[in-house]
Amino acid sequence: MAPTTHPDPKVAAACARRVPQWQKEFAKLRTLLLGLGLSEGLKWGWPCYMDGPRNIVVFHGFKGYCALMFPKGALMRDPEGVLHTIGKMRTPRQFRFTAVEEVAAREKTVKAYVREAMDIEKAGLKVEPKETAEVEVAAEFRWALDRDAALRAAFEALTPGRQRAYLYHFSGAKLAKTREERVEKCLPRILKGKGLDD
Repeated sequence: MAPTTHPDPKVAAACARRVPQWQKEFAKLRTLLLGLGLSEGLKWGWPCYMDGPRNIVVFHGFKGYCALMFPKGALMRDPEGVLHTIGKMRTPRQFRFTAVEEVAAREKTVKAYVREAMDIEKAGLKVEPKETAEVEVAAEFRWALDRDAALRAAFEALTPGRQRAYLYHFSGAKLAKTREERVEKCLPRILKGKGLDD
């Protein structure tokens, strides 16, 4: 694919609205990404750079830094140790920046990492999901399972993906009260054999 020469004006406008403090960094990264022949668009409200239909990298802005987020960053080698995990998320990784000078100093690294992400997508590589047994079980849900045999049987009858979705949902709350509320709210769905998003 030849380098893109026509940036999407909607992308710059959306980024200017969401993270005005990171406009210099975004402009520099945008030039690098478009220069690698990626197309751009908006996905999840953020600038996303694609190789054909494949998402390669997304630009994010936060209070203390901006970042390139690689959806399959867990598969990347990261020889320079610049990729950061995002909370409890298993697969994506962020390449973070705090100043436009930092982007300029890391230009070769950015290009190399983006090219690796493109190669991963072209090869069709995927991150295997965790086994359900490896996923943290919130104490509040464990207690509910221990006191209700019907609930345990219903939960074990769910597909592994549905089980993991519930477990991530429950353990993702920081406060015990919120975890309890989430568990209580989801019990009827589990007993009916439904997933979190069914």
